[in-house]
Amino acid sequence: MEHNKSFFWPQGILITLLCLTGTVGIGFMMLVKPTISDARSRFNIGNNDIAANVGTQQRIEAFKATILTSWQQEAQAKGINTDVPSRFQGETIKAVTLPSDQKVIALTFDDGPWPKSTAQILDILKKNHIKGTFFVLGQNVKNYPDLTKRIVAEGHSIANHTWHHWYHQMNPQTAAFEVANTTDIIFKTTGVKTGLFRPPGGIMTNGVAGYARSNKFAIIMWSADSTDYSRPTVPRLINNIFKSAKPGGIVLMHDGGGDRTHTVKALPEIINKFRKQGYEFVTIPEMLEMQDKHQQLLAKKK
Repeated sequence: MEHNKSFFWPQGILITLLCLTGTVGIGFMMLVKPTISDARSRFNIGNNDIAANVGTQQRIEAFKATILTSWQQEAQAKGINTDVPSRFQGETIKAVTLPSDQKVIALTFDDGPWPKSTAQILDILKKNHIKGTFFVLGQNVKNYPDLTKRIVAEGHSIANHTWHHWYHQMNPQTAAFEVANTTDIIFKTTGVKTGLFRPPGGIMTNGVAGYARSNKFAIIMWSADSTDYSRPTVPRLINNIFKSAKPGGIVLMHDGGGDRTHTVKALPEIINKFRKQGYEFVTIPEMLEMQDKHQQLLAKKK
């Protein structure tokens, strides 16, 4: 028995030491673990942390997508369509034909957003409870995102007017850049993917209109030109519009691209004069939707 005791006693000490060592080791690991975890999260070390980061990124992207969808729904609720009726895709529109009891007109503004004048025009439209259509330049959307967001936030329609407003002949790659990049920045800034396009200067042969048509944009021209780009007097500017204004017509004005003080001064009188003549104001998407429904009704009667 003494022999057995002498045999187990060193083993007992060894086991005790091992237990103590293990306890100290566990305690040490518990103290060190936060530091290791912190280091891993800081430097993305380890597969578990990489997976967690991927999951977090996916949640962020999902959240962004939800917000974007919310913006689009809000835009649609305010009368802004994210596309155009299929019958108008690839078509060129100068005006629409509607029943006689639908006396509507669309006010459109090109070349913005622009410091001061765009905000002034938005103020006038807001005061008069009118929605317009703004054909914006991609470079101006980039430079003035807050003004761009305000256009959509206040219920106006926003549309593509190329990136640079160039008139010269463009190869297919340049034309694609001018149109596609503008659509992209409008979408990223406002959440609205427009299907409306207006070529600068109304030029149909320099490449951009051809690209827009082949990509199913509705090409929106005009039936009444204010010629405000040449800065006529306010009375002449107003007369330029009303000498060719008609129901279902599209009025061309500018909120950007230069000094637009005459346009700003003329706009309240233009609005009052149209209202006295019994007109209601609509956006281009609203006008196309009205035309689409009218044509559907005519088709059913045949």
